[in-house]
Amino acid sequence: MSDGGPRGTPPPRTPAARRRALGLDRGAWFLLVPALLPILVLSVGPLLYAVALSFTDARFGRTVETDFTGAANFADLRLDPLFWESFRLGLVWSLSVTALQLLLGLGLALLLDQNLRFGWLARTLALVPWAMPEVVVGLMWRLVYHQDAGILNETLRRLGVLGPDSGNIDWLTDLSLALPAVVLVGVWAGMPLTTVVLLAGLQNVPRELAEAAHLDGAGVWRRFASVTWPALRPVALSITALNLIWNLNSFGLVYVLTQGGPGGKTRLPSLFVYEEAFTYGQFGYAAAMGVVLTAVVAVCLTVFLRKSLRETAP
Repeated sequence: MSDGGPRGTPPPRTPAARRRALGLDRGAWFLLVPALLPILVLSVGPLLYAVALSFTDARFGRTVETDFTGAANFADLRLDPLFWESFRLGLVWSLSVTALQLLLGLGLALLLDQNLRFGWLARTLALVPWAMPEVVVGLMWRLVYHQDAGILNETLRRLGVLGPDSGNIDWLTDLSLALPAVVLVGVWAGMPLTTVVLLAGLQNVPRELAEAAHLDGAGVWRRFASVTWPALRPVALSITALNLIWNLNSFGLVYVLTQGGPGGKTRLPSLFVYEEAFTYGQFGYAAAMGVVLTAVVAVCLTVFLRKSLRETAP
């Protein structure tokens, strides 16, 4: 006979058991301190400070007084066309880069999943762009896009796309080409991570189901839509949501390539916040921009977590 309560309920804890459990909980929290402390100091602390700063008129200068202004910064931000144009460019950038990373990364992952000769070498080379720092990637692609000495213009000229009498294309200062050129670099730099994650997801696709579908006469596309994609969808959703968040926060790559030019055509929101704070010294207004962007990222993260939990729920 059980000495506990009704069937399915655990027996009540004795005072000694509760003390032991509390001791274990305290020990677990003590072990978590080294991991939580850097997060509190480097992430939560600056975030709370930025929120507080967004309600002031803080400006650059040691002797400048800072006053509480309430929601004045957010009211000004609502009517700032430059910020909303930057926000629109940020959405175009992040959605374009994220979509292309998924499509091209999926294609490359499917290719690398085959029994290719020197497949290990191809997988290693696919990681090279991701292993390079953003500053290095930006400097390298600035050389590629260089108007006079860039390899891209020289290649187009050798292929006959550029005639002998036509001038070279200045990719990063042309108003219509700067954003697509930067998007291409963002896709190149971020696609390897997407490829590796999707390639890992492909390893969990049941091979016997694909073989059975092949024996039933299903074509390549039918096997992908009915077998591969349903098993890969949770992984694809996760990496796509994370890529979207990272791309919304992108700064270093675009700053090295164009510094937001030409004419603000590549001024992403993070670059606009940086300029407002460190070029014009409007720290309070820049903090309000950062709070708005953080709220947008938080909404994206919430949607991602809810979708992920729904996908993994039994």
